[in-house]
Amino acid sequence: MKNKLLSVPAIRLFLTLALAVGTVTVRSQTDTQNVKSNVVLVHGAFADGSSWAKLIPILQSKGYNVVAVQLPLTSFCGDVATVRREIARTSGPVILVGHSYGGAVITEAGSDPRVDSLVYVAAFAPDKGESALSLSQAAPAPTSDELRPDSKGFLKLTDRGIKGDLAPDLSLEEVALLTAAQAPTSADALSALITNPAWKNKPSWYIIAANDRAIAPTSERSMAVRIGASTSTVPSSHVVMLSHPKEVAAVIDAAGQLQKH
Repeated sequence: MKNKLLSVPAIRLFLTLALAVGTVTVRSQTDTQNVKSNVVLVHGAFADGSSWAKLIPILQSKGYNVVAVQLPLTSFCGDVATVRREIARTSGPVILVGHSYGGAVITEAGSDPRVDSLVYVAAFAPDKGESALSLSQAAPAPTSDELRPDSKGFLKLTDRGIKGDLAPDLSLEEVALLTAAQAPTSADALSALITNPAWKNKPSWYIIAANDRAIAPTSERSMAVRIGASTSTVPSSHVVMLSHPKEVAAVIDAAGQLQKH
């Protein structure tokens, strides 16, 4: 059989389809290159995911996929497991961000290979065999005097502790929201020991709250130095992400620029 020559219309159709496929391929590669990290936010004790409310839209506007974890705060193992489940649901690299007690949680959960970097926001960064409680006792802060236990081993902050120590630089309306959303926290969770500190193998960033009355700023600085973190200092109370969300977002974005995937 003789080969039939393609007609001019058929050739045009072939070229059009070839160009279209090439265009789709280029766009897909570009889209992949533009995808940023997932940011998993881990709140502290006596709080919930709403403590990141000002930060989330800023990160989303920068192109990040943001998840604010809701910790049960009933046990350290339960909190770590909750974070690991969220990490497992992500596609792509993860920046793991912890505030206060959440720093201890990300220290343990951050060994997951999906996690590229750690960001500590006025947070505990324990070493192996340490806990949030042991670090707090080593450098007591005023907030510790405002903790009240219940009969089941859970702790809460007094209203005075929230307004005067935790968030003195927020408005009365914002303080009222923090008070209403306060989550009782297991004392056992705060005293649980770290077994595998992720900061030993992951690049870390640390935001020191210069006016912190929940964790001593000197303690924050010592932890930041010990873990070899890129460090920023913000003139803030303990709730840096609420009083200075743009500064916190900038540090997270700096971590995102160095993602390895």
